[in-house]
Amino acid sequence: MTVALDPVDAPIVEVDPAELHRDPYPTYERLRAAGPVVHAPAIGRYLATTHAAVVEAEQDQETFSVDVTGALMSRALGDQPMLRKPDPEHATERSSINPTLRPKPIAQHWAPMTEQTVERWLDHLDEVGPDEADLNRDYSAPIASQNLIDLVGFRGVDVRDMARWSADFIAGSGNVLDDADIWRRCDQSRADVDAVLDELIPHLRAKPDRSITSHLLEAGLDERVVRANVKLTISGGMNEPQHMITNLVWAFDLHPDQRDDAIAHPELYGNAFEECVRWQSPIGMLPREAKVDAVLQGVRVPAGQNMGLLLASANRDTAAFENPDAFDIHRNARGHLGFGKGVHQCAGRWAAKTMIGEIAVPALYRRFPGIRVDARREMAWNGFVFRGITALPVTW
Repeated sequence: MTVALDPVDAPIVEVDPAELHRDPYPTYERLRAAGPVVHAPAIGRYLATTHAAVVEAEQDQETFSVDVTGALMSRALGDQPMLRKPDPEHATERSSINPTLRPKPIAQHWAPMTEQTVERWLDHLDEVGPDEADLNRDYSAPIASQNLIDLVGFRGVDVRDMARWSADFIAGSGNVLDDADIWRRCDQSRADVDAVLDELIPHLRAKPDRSITSHLLEAGLDERVVRANVKLTISGGMNEPQHMITNLVWAFDLHPDQRDDAIAHPELYGNAFEECVRWQSPIGMLPREAKVDAVLQGVRVPAGQNMGLLLASANRDTAAFENPDAFDIHRNARGHLGFGKGVHQCAGRWAAKTMIGEIAVPALYRRFPGIRVDARREMAWNGFVFRGITALPVTW
């Protein structure tokens, strides 16, 4: 017999933003132990900490809405993109980019372009040499940037500019401490992207192509909506692929037996990608707002409260994954929440898996089978809302 328990108030917890940026996982373990939903005044949010709590919230978009008052992402991008809109608006806008990001067009059109990009930056990595190479700077970031340039159809844009715009938008979307310099950078990057779109949009109206920008225009969406969603694509289309290439190589360096398994059996790379997304989630938290007084996993959440769905914490939940703190490319990792869940799940997940798990990482080990982290030089991590390695010295 199951006895229904009365809802309880969320426990109030202390969190240190500096610790979250340094290494969020010890904090996440403590938060899960406190409850499936906790209140963290230091970052002004109720936090869903467990796999079950995140899934429940993601499946109830009317109660736990993406339409967040004062959303950081909307401020960073200068407008409200589809990711911050509920259905049916979200569904209408998302359907316009699906033709670009479905598995078939990725395999037939975008994958060959990615292969060419990867070969170019493998050559660059070789030129930099084993004493100076930084995998993030010399391989992961430029590959992710060039792929993003291709996906949005930009012309004459340098990979360093695209990387800067994406980094600024990501920083703004995670600017929970309201850093004024981050907002200044977002303002400049929005102006830069709008200048590119001022020239590109008339060109694409006259001569459509397969890019996301072109499909948004062909759908008949208002130009303001098109611009907001191109900036959304820029904000999310580089960060996760860039960090997942670097994160996976770092994970393999810590687990050389699993690296050797993947090199010997390339079919394992796809699951290695999924497992690394689970183990070191590039998207750590999704913002939501409780639109009514609600109960989530038996915990009261008052109407109007800002929420954070802790994807990275959910992906380390012992109730969902056996020995979740271990990296294991042989586990079934497909239940991870690294790209969210439900109607707002990341639209680019197939593109990211193809680019990283099928092309960029396997090609790296084919060219440099002895590549490894260079312990003589320092590596660096950054972020918890969005998190990844920002410097990974390598040698071979």
